[in-house]
Amino acid sequence: MSPVGIIAWLLIGAVAGWLAGLVMKGAGFGLIGNIVVGIVGAAIAGAVLPRLGLYIGGGVIGDIINAAIGACLLLFVISLVKK
Repeated sequence: MSPVGIIAWLLIGAVAGWLAGLVMKGAGFGLIGNIVVGIVGAAIAGAVLPRLGLYIGGGVIGDIINAAIGACLLLFVISLVKK
């Protein structure tokens, strides 16, 4: 993977993690935590959404939406475990 690809991956993860933190009402973990949550969320969305028959679309916006959905799922599971 090229350096530009890695930077794009990190930026998409950061945006997705930030959006998920907003949607899940303050469940964000700061910049580095949001990047990690966004990247892991993208992996979760990549595994779960196609099995549910959901396809958001391609491009950067579609990737951000998919990653944000996965990050929201991850934050939900984390909130269940924390309690």
